[in-house]
Amino acid sequence: MTSRSIAYATSPRTAPGINAAVTPPTASPADSPAPAAKAPTGTRQLTWRFRGHRGAVLFDRRGVVTNLGLALALALVAIASLCLGSLAISPLAALQGLAGFGDPMNVFVVRELRLSRLMAGLATGAAFALSGCLMQTLARNRLATPGIIGIDNGATAFAVASVLGVGVGLAPPPMALAGAVTATVITFALASDIGTRGYRFLVAGIGVGAIFGALTQLLLAQVAIDAANAAYPWTVGSLNARDAASLTWLEIGLGLGLIAALWFKRDLACLRFADSVATGLGVRVKRSRFAALAVSIALTGLAVAVAGPVGMVSLMGPEIARQLSSPRGVPLFGAALSGALVMVSADLVGRLLVAPIEIPVGIVTAIVGAPFLLWILLRPAARFRR
Repeated sequence: MTSRSIAYATSPRTAPGINAAVTPPTASPADSPAPAAKAPTGTRQLTWRFRGHRGAVLFDRRGVVTNLGLALALALVAIASLCLGSLAISPLAALQGLAGFGDPMNVFVVRELRLSRLMAGLATGAAFALSGCLMQTLARNRLATPGIIGIDNGATAFAVASVLGVGVGLAPPPMALAGAVTATVITFALASDIGTRGYRFLVAGIGVGAIFGALTQLLLAQVAIDAANAAYPWTVGSLNARDAASLTWLEIGLGLGLIAALWFKRDLACLRFADSVATGLGVRVKRSRFAALAVSIALTGLAVAVAGPVGMVSLMGPEIARQLSSPRGVPLFGAALSGALVMVSADLVGRLLVAPIEIPVGIVTAIVGAPFLLWILLRPAARFRR
């Protein structure tokens, strides 16, 4: 018998009676731990375990870097806003005055004059830009901002009526909210058969804004010159001598609005696609649209009650954040930072450009925003195409 046949005869497969080495049982695929999901390219996954439960959060690297860069730039501009003016103060002296130490004159200038103006610029810029980002996402159109579709003008008309004592005697914040809601209802009623997507919706909003703008001028023409001068800042946009109560209302509304927007951020990302696609992804389209619209209207009305119609910020802020951030989602936090940066920078330029004469922030943003608007019109954005 050859060696080959002996090996074949003693094989466990051919000779079951012969004792053979028992191989250890292999683990089934169900028993082996599932491999960790790999994070997509350009993202970073942060995982943790707590009481046997595993959690993970996915961060977009480009978005995080963009937000950190915008926050750093905003901090530098904010310090410059506290330091520069008719009385120049060093950064160290400005920080000491902010804390209540140092030269009493520096403390007075920083805390009583410039800090409130800076806070108004930060809050109004963030509110306008966040409102514009929500409206643009809702309409899938970069031109669909509250300033263009007439919401700003509606809020301004009602705020001016409050200042002049015409009609209901309410404070500017609730009156501005009422005006923003009224302008939105009229615009959507005129565009009820075409929806929010398309240029006909924009044309309807522009028409409504023109009507409320004419109403504002009519109110100013019917009152005394002193009353008209008191209401003038609400027609051009200014951060000078803002009401503390209105600013408090805005800060509360901005905090709640930002939390609400971040809460349904995933739904907003899905709303950029067709309704059928968003519904297939589990998004309640009507509820998400209503929530985004409500937050946008509230932020616009509260911001107008503080600074007046500075509508170009709602156009520039989201676009700056969109160009710097990743296209994976909606840059809500980046838009708020960009809007605050634009508003504070424009106010600083208006104070220093032809000092001691002050240029209202609304005029500065309009001068800068006009070529920005032309750039948006001439440069197509595939992200908002159908």
